[in-house]
Amino acid sequence: MARVAKNSVCLWFNKDAEEAAQFYARTFPDSYVSAVHRAPGDYPSGKQGDVLTVEFTVMGIPCIGLNGGPVFAHDEAFSFQVTTEDQDETDRYWQAIVTNGGQESACGWCKDKWGVSWQITPIALINAINSEDRAAAKRAFDAMMTMQKLDIALIEAAFNKDER
Repeated sequence: MARVAKNSVCLWFNKDAEEAAQFYARTFPDSYVSAVHRAPGDYPSGKQGDVLTVEFTVMGIPCIGLNGGPVFAHDEAFSFQVTTEDQDETDRYWQAIVTNGGQESACGWCKDKWGVSWQITPIALINAINSEDRAAAKRAFDAMMTMQKLDIALIEAAFNKDER
């Protein structure tokens, strides 16, 4: 019998859990689909033999996709936060999500085509807003608040701006 993770994220999908898991596996490092399980009998949103659950990993986080039907939708109360090293990585993940049927939101947030929210967050922003220089942190934070996809150069320029 396969070893089951002690804790994993369960994401509810209408019917596209396998498609979503395959997209995540193609898009993010340390991501893969490990199992696809078919329903042993009919259920409210599907038939025997339909994909019921998908076991997958997103950037090292074990997940289960459940094809539960249209009863519940994803919202921003849950999101994956992806920390990026540079603008190229930020742009790559943002574009992968948004150009594959997703949508842009504010402050580095976007949604994939299944409604799962993602925060594509450069480490430069995290370092800036957590700086002991609270005035510089506020300038970086205020700059971030005006953005959709985060722009590291603009965040760093705001952080480094001397307002004396």
